[in-house]
Amino acid sequence: MPIHAVVTGGAGFLGSHLCERLLHSGHKVTCLDNFLTGKPDNVGHLLEDPGFTLTRCDLTEFVHVPGPVDLVLHFASPASPIDYLRLPIQTLKVGAIGTWHALGLAKDKGARFLLASTSEVYGDPQVHPQPEDYWGHVNPIGPRGVYDESKRYAEALTTAYRQAEGVDTAIVRIFNTYGPRMRPNDGRAIPTFIRQALAGEPLTVAGDGSQTRSVCHVDDTVEGILRLASGSHAGPVNIGNPDERSVLRIAQDVIAATGSQSTIEFVDRPVDDPGVRRPDTALAEELLSWKPAVDWRDGLRSTVAWFREQELSPAQ
Repeated sequence: MPIHAVVTGGAGFLGSHLCERLLHSGHKVTCLDNFLTGKPDNVGHLLEDPGFTLTRCDLTEFVHVPGPVDLVLHFASPASPIDYLRLPIQTLKVGAIGTWHALGLAKDKGARFLLASTSEVYGDPQVHPQPEDYWGHVNPIGPRGVYDESKRYAEALTTAYRQAEGVDTAIVRIFNTYGPRMRPNDGRAIPTFIRQALAGEPLTVAGDGSQTRSVCHVDDTVEGILRLASGSHAGPVNIGNPDERSVLRIAQDVIAATGSQSTIEFVDRPVDDPGVRRPDTALAEELLSWKPAVDWRDGLRSTVAWFREQELSPAQ
């Protein structure tokens, strides 16, 4: 049965893929975004769909969506280090006030609410891999704290609304996701490496590159999110690919996928940069019958192809 879904931050990388997938499933979608880090072009191809509405909206101010709403997917937030380090106050405000307003919308409409949380709530983990019952190891006054703590607070607020206000809520903890529509200059490893490789520049690997990441293709991430959204489980549930690899290996794979002659250049590691990252996905497998399906090399190849198309586009 078609539903009306509201996607906050819907013009961002992950939000735009969610909007697209919901529309293709026959649902009505209202996309709310203030375009601080997202951009209208990400959903421009959806504007002709009569079921899609794009509204410029700052969630830290009053939020109104007319008519019935069945699902609120709260994805509004700067998500890359380069963004939340540049926009620390805005990041904290959307995690706190923005989440409060989005929860208020869900309560008013009697809608299910899904919070996009993050693996960053685990910080620089002392438990590996990271299960949902691990409380994390986060530096609240470090540079990454503005993002980590905004999401930890958002989880607490979401839980409070479920327990005290009876709102039907869910929390998804998203691990590193990659794919088309990532911004080349957003500071995250994979788009940075692809941009550098396509330009023939050295790939800048932090530290000695031995720190690990587990990267999940956006199609798999969206599938896991929507399975959680369509059920009744409150979470939190990890959605990510447990295929763990070093940052150096990721850089080497990007060079191979692009056919670049780029070299590797080692640079200083950022403050509080996590040493390891791998999701324990047993809960997602049990509750959602979900496992990532896109092979790393296939996903990387298609992502590189998308970046090449952007380079060739007259609009760029």
